[in-house]
This record gives sequence, C-alpha cells and structure tokens, in this order.
Amino acid sequence: MESQTQCSKGDDSSKSATPHGGKGDESSKSPMPHGSKGDDPSKSPMPHGGKGDDPSKSPMPHGGKGDDSSKSPMPHGSKGDDPSKSPMPHGGKGYDPRKAPPMPQMLPITRPTEPGTRGRHITLLTNHFKVSRKPTHGFFYHYHYKDVKPVVGEGVRRKEMDLKYEDDKPGVGEGMRRKVMRQLHETYASSLAGKQFAFDGETGLYTAGPLPFTTNVFEVVLVDASSARIAAMSRSPGGDGSPGPSDSKRMKQETPSKIFKVEITFAAKVPMNISSQDALRVLDIILRQHSAKQNCLLVRQSFFRKDSRYVELGGGVRGCQGFYSSFRPTQSGLSLNVDLTTTMVVRPGPVIDFLLFNQDVKDTSRIDWRKAKRALNKLRIETIHTKMELQIIGLSENNCNELTFPLKQQDGTIVDVTVYDYFMNRWSTKMEKSANFPCLIAGKTNSPTYLPLEVCLLVPLQRYKKSLSTMQRSKLVEGSRQRPDQRMLSLTGELRANNYNSDPMLRECGISIAPEFTQVEGRVLQAPQLIFADGRELHTPNGRWNFNNDKFIKPIKVETWGVVNFSARCNVEDLVGCLVRSGANKGIEMAKCGAVIEERHQMRREPPTKRVEAMFQQIKAKLTRKPDFLFLLCVLPEKNCDIYGPWKRECLVEHGIFTQCLVPPANIKDQYLTNVLLKINAKLGGLNSLLKKETARAIPHVSRMPTIIFGMDVSHGSPGQNLPSVAAVVSSLKWPIMSKYRASVCTQSPKLEMIDALFKPIGDDDHGLIKDSIVDFLKNNDDQRPEQIIIFRDGVSESQFNQALNEELAQIMEACKFFGGKHFNGNWFPKFTLIVAQKNHHTRFFQRDGQRPDQVTNVPPGTVVDRGICHPRNYDFYMCAHAGIIGTTRPTHYHVLHDDIGFSADELEELVHSLSYVYQRSTTAISVVAPIFYAHLAVAQVAKFTRLDDMSETSSQAEAAPVPELPRLHRNVASTMFFC
Repeated sequence: MESQTQCSKGDDSSKSATPHGGKGDESSKSPMPHGSKGDDPSKSPMPHGGKGDDPSKSPMPHGGKGDDSSKSPMPHGSKGDDPSKSPMPHGGKGYDPRKAPPMPQMLPITRPTEPGTRGRHITLLTNHFKVSRKPTHGFFYHYHYKDVKPVVGEGVRRKEMDLKYEDDKPGVGEGMRRKVMRQLHETYASSLAGKQFAFDGETGLYTAGPLPFTTNVFEVVLVDASSARIAAMSRSPGGDGSPGPSDSKRMKQETPSKIFKVEITFAAKVPMNISSQDALRVLDIILRQHSAKQNCLLVRQSFFRKDSRYVELGGGVRGCQGFYSSFRPTQSGLSLNVDLTTTMVVRPGPVIDFLLFNQDVKDTSRIDWRKAKRALNKLRIETIHTKMELQIIGLSENNCNELTFPLKQQDGTIVDVTVYDYFMNRWSTKMEKSANFPCLIAGKTNSPTYLPLEVCLLVPLQRYKKSLSTMQRSKLVEGSRQRPDQRMLSLTGELRANNYNSDPMLRECGISIAPEFTQVEGRVLQAPQLIFADGRELHTPNGRWNFNNDKFIKPIKVETWGVVNFSARCNVEDLVGCLVRSGANKGIEMAKCGAVIEERHQMRREPPTKRVEAMFQQIKAKLTRKPDFLFLLCVLPEKNCDIYGPWKRECLVEHGIFTQCLVPPANIKDQYLTNVLLKINAKLGGLNSLLKKETARAIPHVSRMPTIIFGMDVSHGSPGQNLPSVAAVVSSLKWPIMSKYRASVCTQSPKLEMIDALFKPIGDDDHGLIKDSIVDFLKNNDDQRPEQIIIFRDGVSESQFNQALNEELAQIMEACKFFGGKHFNGNWFPKFTLIVAQKNHHTRFFQRDGQRPDQVTNVPPGTVVDRGICHPRNYDFYMCAHAGIIGTTRPTHYHVLHDDIGFSADELEELVHSLSYVYQRSTTAISVVAPIFYAHLAVAQVAKFTRLDDMSETSSQAEAAPVPELPRLHRNVASTMFFC
C-alpha cells in the first residue's frame, strides 16, 4: 500500500479544547471502542491459562493497551553514541539495506543512574499499597488442568462425553470450571496435601510449593442446584420446564448431578521473584480467583459486583463501576495497584423492558424484532418459573401463540400444543403480552428451548461490547468522574471490602498488603513561556492561557472563502460577521465572504452523500472560475452529523479545499470564535503561538541539530467487528520549530497493533509512511536532513515493547537507510530515541491540601514522578502536564525504550513537558505530547472519512476481511495540518 494521508475529525468542536484532561481526566472511563485502550492485559495468565479476556480484543500475546509489568530488560545502547556506533550500519553508494544481514535484537534500555532534579519538590500520595513478603517457598508450581469431561450423573449409564468445540476450545465455560475446581479442593484436600491453589479459569493451576504428585486424575461430583430444583418441580419433557423441538422423545427426568473427570499434571516451576513477570502473573491470578469467589464479573484485572454503583447510559446500557487490582514491581519493592474502573453492562430485568429501553420506544407494538434479535444474541436469561439460566441463541419466526410442539399426554396420546398455551396451563403463568411476540430461543442449537418473553429475565453483570453512541459516551464520562477525595475514599473502601490479607493463597505465599496509600516524592516543572505576536511573552503557571488581548504569532490571510449551510437554524450572516471581527482581533485578515450557499430545502431528507454532491453542484455554479486558494466554512445541523465524513472526503480528496466544520451555539461568544479560529489558522498554515525556547533555540539536543519528531498511533475496530485497523504517523515539518506537523494514515489488518507500513520497498522506491515525512521535512528545511529522530508511540503495552523496538523502530531505521542510500550515497546516520506514552494505566496521584491536611486535591500541572513507584529497571516516568479541573487527574506514563541521542532525565522530562504546550487547537497544556494527540486526531477521522463502519458489523473474527486502501489526499492539503 502506498503511503496515504488522511483527514481527521476535530474541527466541528467549538468547545474549549482541553483534550485528555483539560478538565481532569477520569480514570474510571471504561476502555472505549477503537482502541480498547483499557485494563492491564499483559498480565493475563501464562500459556495454558488466562481466561477472562474479551475475545474481540487484541490478538497480540498478552495484548492490549494497558500498563503492565514487563520482563527484565537488558541494557541497550549508550547515550551520545558516536555515529560510527549507530545501530544503522554504514552504506555506500547503491547500498541496498534489504540485502544486509538482520540487525541484532534490540531490548529496552535501563533507567539512568541519576533521576531528574529540576522543579519544585512536593510530597504526593498514590494508589499503590506496599506489599511485604515473608517467603515460604522459592517457587510457584504450575500445573496443567486438562479438559473437563463430564459424565452423566447417578442412576444412568456412565458415559464420558468430550465437550470440545470444533476449534478445540473446551466446551465448559469458565464459571463451571471454577465450580469444579472449588469442589475438587473441598473433596480432595488430603490428596492435595492441604495446599491452596490459584486457578486461572482455563487450563492453569498454581501452588506455592509442590503437590504430592506429578499427575493425577480426580472425579468431581457437582450438584446443580437449579437442575435439582427443576427435576423436583417439573414433569415437562423439556427438562427445564419449557418445550423443545423433540419433546415427545425426551421422557427421562434429568439427574441433579454431574461427574467431571479432571486431570492435573505438573508443567513448570516459576521462581517466586517479584522481578519475574511470570510470578507477577500468578499473583494476579490469585486476585482474580479471590474476586471470582465473590461472584464478581471478571474483566482481566478489573472486577465488578452486583451491588456496584451504576450510571444509566440509555439504550438499555449501564456503566458499572468496579475496581482494578494488580501487583506491580517498583523501585520500592512490590506494590498492589488498586483503582476504580468502569465497564458497560446490559440493563438486567425483564427482557421486554430491556427492548423498550434499547430501542427507545414506549409501546411494545413499536419494537423492531430484527433489531431485537441482534441486541439479545448471546445474552443470558433466567426463567422466572424454574430459575434456570440459559443463553439466548435467537428469536422464533412464529409468534408464541402460533408456535407448536408435540406434547405427550398422561394417557399416552400426543397432541400439538402452542408454547403460549403450555405456559398458561402447565405453569399458570400470567402473560399479558407474549401471545403476539416471538419466543426466545435459548440453550443449545441442537436442543433449543422456546420461552415466552415474559418468563425471561436478563441476569445481571452481562457486558455490553458494542460501540457507544456519542451521548452514551458523554453520560459515561460524566457519571464516572470522581473528585480526588471521593476517589481516595472509594479506594479505601474497596481495599477494606476485599480483605486480601485474609486470602488463604496469598497468606500461603507469605504476602500481606498495607492499608495506607504510598507516599512518593514528585517535582513540579516550571511551565514554559509562550510567544505571541510582536514577541509578547506569556507565563502559563496554571497550564492555561488565552488570546483575549493578543494576536496569533503567525496569522494567515483568507483571501477567497465561502460558507455552506446545511443547518436551517443558523443565521449565517451574523456568524460570518462575528467570525471576521474576532479574526481581525487575532491578526487574521479575512476578505469579504465570497458566497453563502444554503442547502436546498428538498435535499434535507436525502442521504448524506447526495446532499454533499448537490451542495458541490451549487458551489460550482456560484464560482465561475476556480480560485488558486479556497477555504469553506461548513455549518452542520448537529454534532456527529453523518454529513461530516462525505463532506470532508469531497473537500480534501476530490477538490483540495480546506474546510472547517462547526455547529454554532445559539449564543455565540468570543471564546467559541477563538477556538474555531485556532483551528482555521493552523489548518491554513499559520501558527497560533510558539514556545520561547523554540525561537531561542534553547531545547537541549533538539535545538542544536536538525531533528524530526514523530507521533504514532493505531486504532482498532469496535469489539465484535472485523474492520481494518487504522495507523497514523504525524511528523514535524520545520526545524527548530516543534509546533507544525503533517500526517500520513493507512489501513492494516484488523487488530494488528504494530504498524506494518512504515517501510514498504517496492522495486527502487519506498512506499512506506516514513518516506513522505522525510521528503516533506527536506522541502521545509532547505534540504537539510534530520540528524536526530524522536519517536513518540501511543497505545503499546509493556509486553509489546520488544515488538515496538524490533518491528517498528527497525522499520524506521530501514526506511532511513534506504532513503539515505538512494539520496545521500549512504552517508546518513541519524540517531533515534523511542518513547512510548501510555494513558490507559491505573496509577493516580493525590496532593494533600495545604489549608486542610485531611483533604486531598489534584496535583498541579507540570508534576513529574520518576522515583518510588517507577519500574525498578526500566526507564519510565509519570507526567501530569495539564491542570485537572474536574475529576481526578490521570498522568501519562512514559517509557523510554531507546535513546541514541543521549538525553539526561531532566532534559527528556523538559522536552515532554514542552511538547504538551505546542498543541495548536487549545489554549491549555494537554495531558500527552502534541504529536501523539495529532496522531489520535488523524486516526479518529478515518472511520468516517473512509466509511469503514459501513462494513458488516457481524463479520466474523475468523474471516480474512479485505483491507481497503485509503484515498490519497489532494496535493493542496496533503502536507498541511488538515487534521486540526
């Protein structure tokens, strides 16, 4: 695939842009679709273990985008290396890197011996709880739990059944396996030498010290309470009190017990060492088992109870607040990280009520049964007459009062009975609505059970795995926020309620957990100074500023422009007048609006694509000649309007027209106009502000030598969809400025986290994403080549660090070699620094209120923590660059994987802090470096821009979905900040 540039949403926003925490990010947000950058998946259990992950998540080993402990790295690279020692070997003229021997495997570097010292020192609290250990054993013993094979219960012929599916996965669910293992532990305690064990829910069993055997087979009798109750209550041939398709043939009463045959075999020894990733996974399995015993919903290391706090999101969906807990290695020893988290669950209760909420209708006659079938698929229900729990597999085609089955009477005759009559007569069930509704089909496909809707209740704690609407997401964020003091109180309560110190397996491991929040030392870095027009300097002590009395440092001139109006409610004349006046105050010269084009009334009910095509026909009719430069202001009727994608595509791909979309409020204020002008100015090539140190060339290393800065991100399709993933690479354009960028975007295979199109040699040319960035850098810097390359990568878990180094960084190095061999006779040896930024972790910081010591507040902007709770060997630090106004501030966790340039800890922290102030769409410091946030914008836009979401939502994960190529942007906009 050739390198493609793509556009990015974000220009319909009139809000004060405070991305990722201008209002204080709330960690309780559940992982959103397109990214699922969520809970800590890298600590999923070892091979043969670890059920609980959503199968729609990343397929990478221990995948996901969490913040998890990694294996012990080996040092790699030295700081300030001589070019001759660069990882890029010398190449002469005609050098072909594809024929070079493979580079040795790179490993993450270790942290510098000297931590950072700059800034004002402060004392903080963090949601890590110290763990003390009194080792009782040197090893965990890993045992393999063989497939559970149930045998039909007492009173009938014993027949062993192999419950494997076609894909060789065990046919018994995690919940049943846990029940079997609990019963095994109770029944065979003496055979296990009284040892406790941790079971991962699938095939892994772990003990502290060895069991008295290497392999053994146990028979476990499990009494099913619901089956026993049904057997006592029901004489129905269906066995669960409900009719099946072959009722007349199934006359034997089901037995109330099952016998399972379990084989346990020794697999390996795991050193009980906190520096061992495998040992940490075992400890996390113990935490999962502890919560499973409390009947919690398990989502990796997050746990949710039935009595949790809920947020109603609409559509029959709730946000369920739970807690996260995981063991972490730190410089101060082992700690337990406990945090609040939220996932989406289906509203429990009557199925009919759920359907009314889900489809937002009040009358059952308006239920769309096709939608209902999709919404109910694979959900679990409990029947009110037998308390039996079953999984929904479909809806019947015939209504309940029409669907019949053969029922054998006491006199031996067989008659056809409707499902409705059967329940009314046999169970005396009062049903007012079910007669004219379809029946639920539940159970197994080869022996389904048909149930009237009114006898079915959706059971609690069923995850909702589809995409949330914009309104639902907004409600989730709003309802999940908690102030720092509220969060600390909730965490203290969760730790007390879990009472981990009473867990027998943790006690057997000699582990105890302190109840107090850990105290750590942090520093507050001085906020960088900004430069506005006429060289005016501005201090930003609270991470916020404004342009009330200032002009942009490099305002643009808008000579030819127009307005298109898709909204019937907007007074365009007033909007244009206000925008021109506000622009003049900011230094932007806007010529008289060339044309205001109103959408024809008859087009408003047409599909979005037709509306856009019709609008462009009007534009062409209005403009008799095509101008050299054109900007269109687009007024949309509502946010997240479906016109947005087709409009952007038409402007940026087909015509090369810059465009700014907006949804004006009824009362237009100057701050709203300023936010719109910030985006317009950046898109059209202007600059709103600069750092003083950019213009003074005072940024260590970066200002001394030509440097290009990359930001990279990958977004995935929603859970349950097999849509292509989208990768974006943004890069700085003008050295020594760090405030201007361009973007390239491409699609790749679904759920693939590593970007595979950075280097794509085809013949004598490279069609990868990096080449376009280098070419544009040379054009903007008088052919001066970058000697330093700094890469910021978002969304990579610690278990994927080696891949980031040996796949992505290696590709970038190869792309540079290839380009250097072709254009510089092989005489180009840039140095590389790779930094991963993680937002989806669970570490939070709290500062005691100076006026009220018993209260806590958010940490001040510019807070950095690089000691105490950081990794004992890896080079990492936490940064809160932004001001948290609402909720609890979420820091960004930065991991330095590779550094040839030779930054000191202070220099690198200052660079990261500075890059949080160059985001051109906002008048606040942002929570993550600007290049990464720009990559977010570019990636987020693609789904609408290319209509990826139009692909089948029901496509199987196993299908090899074609990866569509993205359209190339028009040359007028390809190398600009069109994504702003």
